[in-house]
Amino acid sequence: MTAPHWIDAQQLRRRIPPSRARELLREALRAGFDPAGDPARTSTPAGDGEILLMPSHIGSAAGVKVVGVAPGNAQRGLPRIQGWYVLMDGETLTPTTLLDGQALTSLRTPAVSAVGLEVLAPEVVETALIIGSGPQALGHAEALLALREVGRFVVAGRDAERAAACARQIEALGTPAHGVRADYPRDARDLETVARQAQVIMCTTSSGEPVIASEWVADGTCVVAVGSHSPARRELDAALMGRSLVVVEDVDAALREAGDVVLAIDDGALTRADLRTLSDVANGRVQRPTDRPSVIKTVGMSWEDLVIAAAAR
Repeated sequence: MTAPHWIDAQQLRRRIPPSRARELLREALRAGFDPAGDPARTSTPAGDGEILLMPSHIGSAAGVKVVGVAPGNAQRGLPRIQGWYVLMDGETLTPTTLLDGQALTSLRTPAVSAVGLEVLAPEVVETALIIGSGPQALGHAEALLALREVGRFVVAGRDAERAAACARQIEALGTPAHGVRADYPRDARDLETVARQAQVIMCTTSSGEPVIASEWVADGTCVVAVGSHSPARRELDAALMGRSLVVVEDVDAALREAGDVVLAIDDGALTRADLRTLSDVANGRVQRPTDRPSVIKTVGMSWEDLVIAAAAR
């Protein structure tokens, strides 16, 4: 068997820039792909975290992402998410391409958020708040800048130096940015001040408890939460979920894995019937509300990786 072609992180970004990744996902949804048919992610506890398997099959392409998620890796100087994507021929299942799984995840996750942000973010974004200072923070800044002019970014994190470093990376994209320390939820005074001013708030943390309070979020604000795929963890409180338009990738996937959704339902603030999907957004069935916030809650699905990987080969 011929060895699969290798696509590293730099090659992937050259072939599929962030705006193209968003377009690919939006086009798949507009073409009628139904994420409800995507296989569920499987998780196996291992080491300092879990091993995830994410298979999918769409048309002439099939593939599986194999990644390890180890929350303690930051203290080791290692990425939290590492792994590979194996792209296969959709009929013969012959492996054709091997991709950097961390780079694919870093590209895919903001692109999914951007499908929602394209419609739900206000046209005028004077302040965008990013909570968290890892790779997803920078990726989400890039995703928003491809869609809107932003007056300034504020990066909030528990580690002031990391928040400042992330802000400098965002400034290199051509938009003012600065970092603030926010030891949420214990000491979040600076975070609250910025959140009340923000038109877009993007939560990219590994926190298991809410990092912002509902009363900080103005009507019309768009909130993105991507930090967790565990039903027991959430970045947003039930009150915010209950008063917002809540958009998810797929309802069943959200009920399995989106703690922000699951726990809000458990708390009686939200129901399954309240949920809308990214397909609704991409196909014009959902418009941006101005009388309440919008929440885009994603967990990451296998089809999203496959769509981007297949376009990169």
